[in-house]
Amino acid sequence: MATIDITPLRRHRDFRLLFIGRLVSFFGTMITVVAFPFQVYQLSHSVLLVGVLGVLEFAAILAFAMVGGALADAVDRRSLVLLTEAGLMVCSLILAGNAALPNPQLWVLFAISVVWGLLDAIQRPSLSALLPRLVDREELAAAAALDNVRSTLGQILGPALGGVLLAAIGVPLTYMVDVATFVVGLACLWLMREVPPPVDAERPSLRRVVEGLRYARSRPELIGTYAVDMIAMFFGMPMALFPAIAQSLGGPGVLGLLYAAPAVGSFLFSATSGWTSRVHRHGRAVIVAAVIWGVAIIGFGLAPGLFAALAFLALAGAADMMSGLFRNVIWNQTIPDTLRGRLASIEMLSYTSGPALGNFEAGLVASLFSVRISVVSGGVLCVLGCLVCALALPAFRHYDAQRYHLAPDPHPGGVKRE
Repeated sequence: MATIDITPLRRHRDFRLLFIGRLVSFFGTMITVVAFPFQVYQLSHSVLLVGVLGVLEFAAILAFAMVGGALADAVDRRSLVLLTEAGLMVCSLILAGNAALPNPQLWVLFAISVVWGLLDAIQRPSLSALLPRLVDREELAAAAALDNVRSTLGQILGPALGGVLLAAIGVPLTYMVDVATFVVGLACLWLMREVPPPVDAERPSLRRVVEGLRYARSRPELIGTYAVDMIAMFFGMPMALFPAIAQSLGGPGVLGLLYAAPAVGSFLFSATSGWTSRVHRHGRAVIVAAVIWGVAIIGFGLAPGLFAALAFLALAGAADMMSGLFRNVIWNQTIPDTLRGRLASIEMLSYTSGPALGNFEAGLVASLFSVRISVVSGGVLCVLGCLVCALALPAFRHYDAQRYHLAPDPHPGGVKRE
């Protein structure tokens, strides 16, 4: 059935609260995702410096990701998300204050990019590890699809509104809209019940981090999910070029459309994702999705006008959501609860390293050659890299959920229904 299953929302109070809180908070974050690179480009007129933002954020994520994963397996996951969310709200307040100055300081934007990465590294493993504790095992695919719908709604409406707000009320007040959405997100997290660590949890340590890394290395199908996503995003991530592309197509309003277009495709895929529960060859599905992403990026680079460009970006977004859904199902169905935080930190490195480094790569190639060459060459290398990865990892290519022994259910009696 080409519909979305809302059973997790109906049955589980804490999942509803997390869904609502993240929906509103992420909406504001996506407004800032447009305002932030726009302000950097406005102050510096450099696509390379826009790409550097992603590199700085990723450097912080790289430094603290495993710390965040170890903490997620050792402390209350909801409390950790709550504290880091408050820190992210403070970052938006600082951005608003800096933007309101007569001469906004560029170094403040780069500093906030590093702090964002640090807080993101601490928060995301706990967020990822929360989901299997809030719903039943058989509802994981439906919950992942709902989470995808939530994120894509933010990715569609946030950037579109962000472009309008930048033109209508300016950069400082645009950041303040993000601050207001954080208040709702924090309230929902506060109302959730505690999500304590697994019963056999230990204090964070280097030994626990190494334990997670060894487990990941022992699972070639997990390595495949990390590798394909990194390849696709590194070579086929042209978002650092959006401010420059938008300049020639109409300004900030068009910039919002470019950021929103992939999310439109993601939303359409998620809203018609009922059929995905019948797919069990998840490794093959991830590979196909990544190749479609690369082809769509090639089309975007060769598109003759705005509407064709938006259509190809929407196709890329649908492919990205398809890949993300099946990667999440592999992770959530097969990783033991005691390792979920640490494995989530490795997952985070895989799906953040590609975009962060890919934006830098796109900006560098564009500065050396041209924007079009950067986009098209990246799409071609994405397709070739994913095919090579599929050939090199047969266990990932042949992964079949019907034949894989699933991880023990952390809730043998089922989670509480409400």
